[in-house]
Amino acid sequence: MTIDVHAHFVPTAMFEEIRSRGVDFGVELVPAATGNLCVHFAHGQHIRPFFDGLTDIEKRIDAMDRQGVDREVLSLWADMFGYGLPPDKGAAWHRLLNDSLRRIAEAKPNRFSWLASAPLQDSSAAAREVERCKSAGAVGAIVAANLEGENLGDVELEEFWAACSELDLPVFIHPALPVAAPRAAKYGLQQIAAYTTDTTLTVGSLIFSGVLDRHPGLTLLLSHGGGGLPYLIGRFDRMHQVSSGQASANAAAQRPSAYLGRFYYDTILHSGAALHYLRDLVGLNRIVLGTDLPFPIGDHDPLATLREAPFTPGEIDQIAEKSPRTLFSLPD
Repeated sequence: MTIDVHAHFVPTAMFEEIRSRGVDFGVELVPAATGNLCVHFAHGQHIRPFFDGLTDIEKRIDAMDRQGVDREVLSLWADMFGYGLPPDKGAAWHRLLNDSLRRIAEAKPNRFSWLASAPLQDSSAAAREVERCKSAGAVGAIVAANLEGENLGDVELEEFWAACSELDLPVFIHPALPVAAPRAAKYGLQQIAAYTTDTTLTVGSLIFSGVLDRHPGLTLLLSHGGGGLPYLIGRFDRMHQVSSGQASANAAAQRPSAYLGRFYYDTILHSGAALHYLRDLVGLNRIVLGTDLPFPIGDHDPLATLREAPFTPGEIDQIAEKSPRTLFSLPD
């Protein structure tokens, strides 16, 4: 079985809920210039339009069949998480998101598992939501790599991290930058560099703030090969060595490279050399297959990528099935 741990989907069934009671969430659907719909949040955030590949389940299954992917671990689009909503509306919003995604997975249990999102603007509510979703069948959780521009290690999320650790729910950290900074607005630099930087910054904050020390049972999955973390790890270690805790707020109990084994890393690097470096640094068993379907910069032929890297059939089996099964509790 080939398992894709990084794939996004937005159930269209939720659109009617938004139309009928969007005020309950502080969310509305608005038409985009493309003719598609997009979400506008009451706090002013406006995300990119939806498109068929993101919302059409039959097209998704056809794409999986072309890829040779048997199961996707579905997650919602992180741009939709609405962390700027008031806590009560955020909790209602994530309940709608999760229930909509759960129904997709329940309708096609042989093809899909799902990750729960949570209202991180309220750590207690976020903990309760992942508890509810674990009982409803979620195999993990997903969070955006920043909370309204703040790194996750600098936000009060102790109750949420504790709940994920106690529930044995791996947490997928995914970048979310609905609006590109001016320097990243052209040339695809938002997707190439800003997204990976978003992940790198927040993971650095989780290490240096001591979150990983306080929650030793917490398992994290990092998108896009871990962002810049694997390739900057020497600089992370050097900063840990030369900076005092008081001057840099460094509370990490160990050098950053000691935490590399706490993470899993998806394969979306588009480079055999980079994948081999990642394998040599973190170990083959920490790498899991990802596609980022349906977004264009994703890997739309992931098994070919692994063959061309090249990895051996045994290594591909480890990346595409054994390690995803170790990371998540998945049916046969």
